[in-house]
Amino acid sequence: MTLPRSRQFLDNDTVAAWIFLTPALILLFIFLVYPIAYLFFLSFTAGSFTSTGIYWVGLKNYLRLLINPDFWQVLNNTSYFAIASVIPSIIISLGLAALLNRNLPLRGILRSVYFLPSIISLVAAGLGFRWLFQTSGPVNAALNLFGISPIAWLGDTFWAMPVLILLSIWKQLGFNMVVFLAGLQAIPPSRYEAAELDGANAWQQFWYITLPGLRPTLIFAIVTTVIFTLRSFEQVYVITGGGPLNSTNLLVYYIYQEAFGQFDFGYAAAAATVLLAVTLVLVYLQLRTWGED
Repeated sequence: MTLPRSRQFLDNDTVAAWIFLTPALILLFIFLVYPIAYLFFLSFTAGSFTSTGIYWVGLKNYLRLLINPDFWQVLNNTSYFAIASVIPSIIISLGLAALLNRNLPLRGILRSVYFLPSIISLVAAGLGFRWLFQTSGPVNAALNLFGISPIAWLGDTFWAMPVLILLSIWKQLGFNMVVFLAGLQAIPPSRYEAAELDGANAWQQFWYITLPGLRPTLIFAIVTTVIFTLRSFEQVYVITGGGPLNSTNLLVYYIYQEAFGQFDFGYAAAAATVLLAVTLVLVYLQLRTWGED
C-alpha cells in the first residue's frame, strides 16, 4: 500500500532526518546563505557599512566596475596569475604523482617532503619568499655566483608577479600530488598489464589509460587549484602589497582595499559578487562534468 504524499513526508525516518539536519542547516544559513544574500544586497547600496547609513544606488556599483581601469587591470592580473599558477601546478604535481607511484627508494619520505608546503601557513611562506627574493637576498646571491646582476624581484613590474606565481605553485603542489596519487591507485593494474601485452609503450599507457582514468580527479584538481588562486590574498598582502604600480594586485586584495582602505563597501561588495559568480560557474562546471561520468 502506498502512503499519501503528506504521510510519506511525515514518516518517522523523514522526521528523524530533519531533526538531525536542522543544526547543520541553521549553521549553514547563518554562516553561508545569509552572508551571501547580504553581500548581494550590499552591492546595490552605498554609504556607511551600518544598515542605518546605507542607501540604494541600484546598478551604479557594477557600472563603476565596468568603467574603472583599475578593476580591469586587477582582473587581468588575476587571470594571468590563475592561468600561470594552475597549469604548471597541475602538470608538475601529476608528473610527481606518476613518479612517486612507482616502487622507488625513499618513496614515503619523498611524498612527505613534497606534501610539506601544503601544511605550512601561507603567511609564513610569504615571509620566507619575501626574504628569499629581496634585492640582497639568497636568490640574488646565488645568481651573482653565475655573474648575473641582482634583480629587483619585488620592485619590478615584470618580476614581482612571477614571485607570487612561484609561491602559489609551491604551496599547491603537495595537495595536488596527493590527489593524483589517490586517483592513480584507483586505476586497476590489469589495464596496464593488458596494454603491455598489446605492445603499448609507456607514453601510450599514460595517454590512453592513465589520463582517462584520472579524468574526475583531474577535473577536481583543476577546479580546486583555480579556486585557490582566485581567493589568493595572503601572498599579496605579505610580499608586495599589490605593487609595484598595481602590477600584483589581485581581485581579493582589491576587494579588501576598497572595503577596509577606502570604506567603499558597496563597490567592494559588487567586486566580491563578480568573484563569487566566477567561482559558482567553476563549481557548476565541475558538478556537471562529474554528472556526465
